[in-house]
Amino acid sequence: MSNCKSIALLVCDTPITSVSTEHGDYHVMFTQLLHASGKELGIADIADKCCLNPFDVVHKMEYPTDHQLDAYDGLLITGSKASAYEDVEWINKLVAFVARVAITKPHVKIVGICFGHQIVARALGGRCVRNDGKWEVGPTQVTLTDLGKEVFGVESLYIQEMHQDHVPEVPPTFRLLGSTDVAPNQGMVRFRSASPHASPTRLSDVHIVTVQGHPEFNEPIVSKIVAARAQAGILSAATAADATRRAGGQNDGIGVIGKAILRIYGVAGA
Repeated sequence: MSNCKSIALLVCDTPITSVSTEHGDYHVMFTQLLHASGKELGIADIADKCCLNPFDVVHKMEYPTDHQLDAYDGLLITGSKASAYEDVEWINKLVAFVARVAITKPHVKIVGICFGHQIVARALGGRCVRNDGKWEVGPTQVTLTDLGKEVFGVESLYIQEMHQDHVPEVPPTFRLLGSTDVAPNQGMVRFRSASPHASPTRLSDVHIVTVQGHPEFNEPIVSKIVAARAQAGILSAATAADATRRAGGQNDGIGVIGKAILRIYGVAGA
């Protein structure tokens, strides 16, 4: 197990019952994502090379200690139904923790997913806001920047979306990875190098990377969330119908994004 990359999974939510009963919690989902991506990369013993350790940052407000962080290779911050701009104790504590780790533990790679993407922005000089009532739901094409094409190794990206909050700008020291018409910052990256022109010739040189979408979600998961949120009146009938129509669309969570995350963490060759 000495070769295992240890990742602290900061769990920011509990999936709805219809999802967790069949697909598990976020620990299960992200483990399955990274293991599936690892197998596609030809890593037969991926379970021994990438270890996710969950921390409940919502109810228990638990985090790795500074001593534990010295042994971790990365953080992975999950999505959440909460809003990253809320002034509540557990979110403020999460923002402060991410900011401190980014500054004082530069060896720890940070990956932010959806809510995690927004938390990283808030922690490191950016902001998260409500997107004027606009939702992005279901498999969505992201137009990648030239840098985004380098990081992900594809010309365009399809990712499952489920959000109405967004990061409207790129925070200082970060570079944009991609955009959609609804949300201009669909992902961002910061390199170990202080140079604003650093290039990911090796993904292991990435310090922080985020995506607005959900690479851990698949069609059944999103369809369950859409149905529940439509029934609760959170999603309009038109938004739910549009998401249902596109439900079977391309999803690059495992085939592209999960692989990039593994390379950034150093589990796979960069």
